Amino acid sequence: MASLSRAYVLPTADHFEQSKQTQVIGGLAPWRERLAKQMIAENLGCRLTVPQLAEACAMSRSHFSRAFKRTTGLSPQEWIHQQRMAQAKQLIANSDKSLTQIGAECGFCDQAHFCRTFLKTEGTNPSTWRSGTAAIQYASM
Repeated sequence: MASLSRAYVLPTADHFEQSKQTQVIGGLAPWRERLAKQMIAENLGCRLTVPQLAEACAMSRSHFSRAFKRTTGLSPQEWIHQQRMAQAKQLIANSDKSLTQIGAECGFCDQAHFCRTFLKTEGTNPSTWRSGTAAIQYASM
């Protein structure tokens, strides 16, 4: 027994303090959070479902959704939407691509869906945003 107890090192108070800083109780483990966010970023133009994210993280859909929201403050769908809009704003501000191309590249069904979503989120349509000061300010960030 004595040899077994020496083989394992008990975590210190510092270890627990570091764990608290990197992981929200009931949230995703840091590696799962990184994996999910990476998958989302790499697949913004594709249809990526919560069950696919959950499977990649070896979790059930409901457990993954709950943990993701505790970790990020947003549901997986809200996070995906936020990332798509950020990418769209970046492309509008820094490229000459058409709004149709940008919408497709960011995972929207069509230009109408992209424009409706952009208007709802940003309070203006993408073409007005592109020609206005918002895009200029966004490009300089």
